[in-house]
Amino acid sequence: MAATTSVQSLTLIVIILFYSPPPTSAAKPHPSFNVQSYGAKPDGKSDSSKAFLAAWSAACAAAPATVYVPPGKYAISTAAFSGNQCKKSGITIQIDGTLVAPSDYGVAAKAGEWLRFDRVAGVTIRGGTLDGQGAGFWACRKSGKSCPKGATSLGVYNSNKVVISGLKSMNSQMFHISIFGSYGVKVVGANIMAPGDSPNTDGIHIEQSSDITIKNSNIGTGDDCISIGPGTSNLWIETINCGPGHGVSIGSLGRDAQEPGVHNVTLRTATFTGTENGVRIKTWSRPSNGFVKDVLFQHVTIKNANNPIIIDQNYCPSGSCPHQGSGVKITNVKYQDIHGASATQVAMKFDCSNINPCTGITLDGVDLTYLGKPAMASCSHAVGKSSGVVHPAGCFD
Repeated sequence: MAATTSVQSLTLIVIILFYSPPPTSAAKPHPSFNVQSYGAKPDGKSDSSKAFLAAWSAACAAAPATVYVPPGKYAISTAAFSGNQCKKSGITIQIDGTLVAPSDYGVAAKAGEWLRFDRVAGVTIRGGTLDGQGAGFWACRKSGKSCPKGATSLGVYNSNKVVISGLKSMNSQMFHISIFGSYGVKVVGANIMAPGDSPNTDGIHIEQSSDITIKNSNIGTGDDCISIGPGTSNLWIETINCGPGHGVSIGSLGRDAQEPGVHNVTLRTATFTGTENGVRIKTWSRPSNGFVKDVLFQHVTIKNANNPIIIDQNYCPSGSCPHQGSGVKITNVKYQDIHGASATQVAMKFDCSNINPCTGITLDGVDLTYLGKPAMASCSHAVGKSSGVVHPAGCFD
């Protein structure tokens, strides 16, 4: 009996040692759709809009999937990519080439957006260059002629969980990237550029959106490097180089009487070089129920910005404001570790509303100079406190 048991045990051991489970099938790679397979021409002249949209439709039907743009230049008149036709999320657009806007600026300018992504989810746009060819449109704007409204190069609307990674955008007619009505959007490693005198060429504009991240990007334009519009919340901006341009601006806000506010905005580790402003909050001098609260500007280096720190609540470029102060309420704004050289003597200006004074402003470790000497501060209707070394000294009410 014992011998039989030993033989059975030995047999079981041999079976275990030499048994190999059947191989598991490897995960199938996601399908890839090459725009050239749908007729795109990398010659920079042939309109490849239909080919790009066809590749998008094929990827939508097979998602998760990739749309691949090989090296070369691809002329795109306008293209609107809709998520309504996608069965699942998870589309990657890998761009190894350059997308070129029409030389006739009116084609894109009349549309309002050159490239538009609407109601998409789980989309990643990786790499590539966008050439908006905005010079003709800027010339029209400067001439005083009647011009179309102009185009945003890349618009993300009513979408979620979108990643824009390693994108280069140059010479947009107006905004380079616009994020509207969306959440969970990330812009990482962007390189955005336009001449310093190009009008309204904001680098990245965010409005009515939440949970937005902008990181590790270089932005130089003729307007705000980053502009933050009404209804923006939970915005994180980190490691940004800005210049030329108008700095990072919350606003303008308060143009309308009924307007959503801005809250929970963090800008951390930024350098402003030769900009009109550093960190700015700008509101119209009009009645409004808007607000700005819970804002942190931290670890900022200023290199010859005209207005390193500024709150302007008397913005009224058209002169059409009633004789009232801004209704936008600004509370709990902290400036921490802001240092460098101002290009003007007044390096810190708080020009707040006479009917809604700014409250809860905190200065912590601010050190700004002008021509190697202490700079000046100007305050109106501002209430706050200072801690640590603060130059120029706070001038709060």
